[in-house]
Amino acid sequence: MDGIVIINKPKQQTSHDIVRKAKKILNEKVGHTGTLDPNATGVLPLLIGKGTELSKYLINHDKTYEAILQLGEKRDTGDVEGKIIEQKNVTEKSLNTENINSVFKTLIGKQEQIPPIYSALKVNGKKLYEYARKGQEIELKPRKIEIYNIKLINYSVEEKQIKFEVFCGKGTYIRSLCEDIATKFETVGYMKSLKRIQVGDFKIEDSITIDELNNIIQKNELDKTKTIITLEKLFEKIPSIRLDNRKLELFLNGVMLTQKQNEGVYKIYNQKDEFIGTGTIKDNLLKRDIIL
Repeated sequence: MDGIVIINKPKQQTSHDIVRKAKKILNEKVGHTGTLDPNATGVLPLLIGKGTELSKYLINHDKTYEAILQLGEKRDTGDVEGKIIEQKNVTEKSLNTENINSVFKTLIGKQEQIPPIYSALKVNGKKLYEYARKGQEIELKPRKIEIYNIKLINYSVEEKQIKFEVFCGKGTYIRSLCEDIATKFETVGYMKSLKRIQVGDFKIEDSITIDELNNIIQKNELDKTKTIITLEKLFEKIPSIRLDNRKLELFLNGVMLTQKQNEGVYKIYNQKDEFIGTGTIKDNLLKRDIIL
């Protein structure tokens, strides 16, 4: 059982919780492509079996989120779980479609972002939240990110909230983005809720819950439901190479083969058109990658 399952993570469960449950359900090696905060929901691609070797391809995928920004309060964690550390008035007249969209436009593009202190980023071998929990100060260095688009979903003047969708590159912290948006409205804010709706080509409408995965396995309906995205299916858009028996044996034994084709990842097939795995071409050399 090798491939990917798209899980819709619920609130109050960590990404590690979901991985642990999936291991028990599937009795397979399981990993994931990017942590979601415990209070966040949405798309969590699980890598199954030899699919765990795909992490290097998927870790840098662009992501799309839906978030609710609560204006007027700042919290130490940047989300609803934190303690209120600052309150500031919100100019209600500024909360209108034109102003909000104008602010969003200023945030599109490549930029530097300071990560939240309550995050799993490591500084000097320790995670940032470890410093925060001990009350230790640490210099937070900005990181390069890219926001491709931000779209207003709705807003409430009465509740001082803005709901939006953001399409962004790797390493973007939506908690920090919410605080940056609030600053542009000359107030403070925090991320009240977060839902990841897409990771690369994996969409929330194609996801299942961890309980649904358990039911599918219990009923032995895995093949019928096509829950597992196979490695061959995952790489269907990339080119392929067919190797004869001699070259295939060398390839499987780790020998790099001369292959004068464009650099990149390729599907590898044998002479019987059976999918063997993937290989990567660089400097006209084909190197084995994932082998089934």
